[in-house]
Amino acid sequence: MTDAQLAEAKRYGRQQLICALVDRAIDLAYLAVMALALARPLDAWLGHWPLVARYASLRLLGLLWIVAGLHAVLSFPLSYYSGHVLEHRYGLSTQTLLAWLWRWVKRLALGLALGSILVPGLFWVIWLTGPYWWLVGTAAFLLVSVVLGQLVPVLILPLFYRIERLDNPELAGRIARLTEGTGLSIEGVYRMGLSEETVKANAMLAGLGRTRRVLLGDTLLANFTPEEIEVIFAHEVGHHVFRHIRKMILASIASSALGFWICDRLLVAWVGSGPHGFDYAQTPVYALPFLLLVLAIFGLLLEPLQNYISRRYERQSDRYALQRTGQKAAYQSAFRKLAQLNKDDPSPPRLEVLLFHSHPPIAERLAAAEGRD
Repeated sequence: MTDAQLAEAKRYGRQQLICALVDRAIDLAYLAVMALALARPLDAWLGHWPLVARYASLRLLGLLWIVAGLHAVLSFPLSYYSGHVLEHRYGLSTQTLLAWLWRWVKRLALGLALGSILVPGLFWVIWLTGPYWWLVGTAAFLLVSVVLGQLVPVLILPLFYRIERLDNPELAGRIARLTEGTGLSIEGVYRMGLSEETVKANAMLAGLGRTRRVLLGDTLLANFTPEEIEVIFAHEVGHHVFRHIRKMILASIASSALGFWICDRLLVAWVGSGPHGFDYAQTPVYALPFLLLVLAIFGLLLEPLQNYISRRYERQSDRYALQRTGQKAAYQSAFRKLAQLNKDDPSPPRLEVLLFHSHPPIAERLAAAEGRD
């Protein structure tokens, strides 16, 4: 990067971090107010509607939609500023305002649709399994994660991006050679239309089982050489070779069990027990925002540890990519291009990295590669 590019990347990174922190503060403050002040009155108001009052699941959906709708209204200005204004200010977005709004609406609708399935499911688990709900909930969370992992590349991503099979025999051959002997099986290599939204470049190994596939952003294909793309994909292969996905699933099971158990203990204390103890079958609908608040705080506290583990996995996959391809120059040029295209600060503040970054800084990754001859 030139000095001007580096200064711009640092300004962009700093402003994005401020937006992310403000967004988290808004989320926590909103959930706290909703859980501690508004949830009970809203539940009581919903109870005045005859059909809704008759079925707890309908009251639960009504409260969920109110909570999600008010949150969308409250967070919209910041979402618009960080996702549209700031991205255009730094020349990163290719979206019109109408296109950005449509994508925002689709994300909101998808989140609400998933929530309308998962939230009643969680409460039914609580109502039916009693004090063991946190164990059953953990098993259900694992099942949902696996199903969503399979559906993301074939149903969810196509809602937001144009995805088509890549017609590039040379690149497909390079990718096939990288998977030889690793046990990694992929369904195919696809081009993802990132350029409709951004100039940023990205690639991913998405899906599970039969839906696992390579997704290469068209911005990546347009700006990176085959050797650079090969190194980037070799990094993704490294995650498979070292079983990082399996380890992360196991870690998520443990963290989910702990998070649900904490929810259980705090829920019992907050709602209060009757003369015969806490009646899980009567867990009130108004407990929903409280559970969301507890899970949000738990996630924030756990994030630095998760990021630490993720950075270790990324370094391990970097070393694998260098060893597998032997293309140190392509590796370094690929990360330099990523920094320039994405306006990624190569050397962010150390505290920021420790708390919020799931990947090592680019300067650190380049330095590590330089030490491998």
